[in-house]
Amino acid sequence: MNPIVQKSGLSVAGLLVAGGCLTVPAVAAEAAPAATAPVGSGYVGRDGHPGRADRRAERVLGVEYQAQPNFYYCGPAATRIALSALGRPLPQDEVARRLGTTEAGTDSALDITRVLNELTGGKYRTTEIPGPVAKPEQVERLRSDAVAALDQGRPVVANIKGTAVDTAGSPHSYEGGHYLTLVGYRDGGALLRVADPAAPEGEYWMTLEKVANWVAERGYSS
Repeated sequence: MNPIVQKSGLSVAGLLVAGGCLTVPAVAAEAAPAATAPVGSGYVGRDGHPGRADRRAERVLGVEYQAQPNFYYCGPAATRIALSALGRPLPQDEVARRLGTTEAGTDSALDITRVLNELTGGKYRTTEIPGPVAKPEQVERLRSDAVAALDQGRPVVANIKGTAVDTAGSPHSYEGGHYLTLVGYRDGGALLRVADPAAPEGEYWMTLEKVANWVAERGYSS
């Protein structure tokens, strides 16, 4: 089976919710748009090679954050966050219909890419990290893809699995799988801003390497 095609579920306090995502209170369904910080996006790295992001550059897109309203809507919620930055903030129910989301979750990052392209003009593509740990070149590819997409105003939707710790030291555990949205970067992509539809705080920063290893065995749409 192609590892990119997997149902999304997660473990909460040791209880596996098969094929779904974390239930969050409906009252947390919407937050104010994040501030946009367009900064020069130089692509000449410290080594002078074009195509590598300037590590001083940063950007955070303005998005309309919404939490997922039930345990299996992480895919629609993460996709909807991305669509809000692209001027297409459809209701999560409509996004779920287009994705084919059921109580078993959203099948694949391929579905996320398909729906984003249907609604925004076809610039998204799916990238898989097939092994259990991201290789250095895959980490660099994620950096390059995320910076390029965000510089063009396109949030990245990632299908992740496992536990990772953000820069504030808070762990985020989704052992059955989860979808979330990358909405910004710092230090040329060494840090990524995560809009997580299941996280109480909504958004947080995480290192590039941790995000890449979170995506391992799954994929992302950029």
